[in-house]
Amino acid sequence: MNFTLIALLSSAGIFFGMLLFSEIGRRLGLKQLKHDANGLASGVGAAESAVFGLLGLVIAFTFSGAASRFEDRRHLITQEANAIGTAYLRIDLLASDAQPEIRALFRRYLDLRTASYQNAENTAALKTKLDNTAALQAEIWRKTLTASRKPNEPVSSATLLIPALNDMIDITTTRAMATQNHPPFVVFYCLSA
Repeated sequence: MNFTLIALLSSAGIFFGMLLFSEIGRRLGLKQLKHDANGLASGVGAAESAVFGLLGLVIAFTFSGAASRFEDRRHLITQEANAIGTAYLRIDLLASDAQPEIRALFRRYLDLRTASYQNAENTAALKTKLDNTAALQAEIWRKTLTASRKPNEPVSSATLLIPALNDMIDITTTRAMATQNHPPFVVFYCLSA
C-alpha cells in the first residue's frame, strides 16, 4: 500500500480519535462535576503535564527524524549530480572516436534519471524508468570498457574513468534505498496509542 496513503489515513484516524475521546472526556467531566464539584481538579495538573510532555517529545523525535531523512535525500541528489558530472568529464580521457557515442548515452541517462523522480507516485512508471536506467548503465559500462581496452588507449583512462562510472552507478542504488527509508509502522502505532 502507498506510504502516503497510510500516513494520511493514520493522521485522519488520530485526529478524529482525539476529537471523539475529547468529547467523551468532556461529558464524563460534566457528569463528575454534577456529583462532586471540588474533587475533579485535584491531581489532574501533574498527569496532564506528563502526558503532554511525553507527546511533545514523541512528536519532536518524529519531526527530527523526518527532517534528517529529507536532508540526507537532498545530499544524495547532490552526490549523484557530482558523480554523473565527474564521469562525464572523464570521458575526455578516452579516444576521440569513442567519445560521441558514450556522451550521447550519458545525455539519455541524465534525461532518464531526471524523469524518474518527477512523478514518483506512479510506482509502475517509476519501476519501468529504473529498469531502463539499469539497462542504460550496463550499456554505458560495456561501451566504456570496450573503448578503454583499445590497444593504443593509455591505462590511465580506464584507471580514472571506471571508478567514476562505478560511483555513478552505485549512487542510484543508494538513492533508491533512501526513498524506501521510512519510520517503522510501529512508530506510528505508538504515536496513536
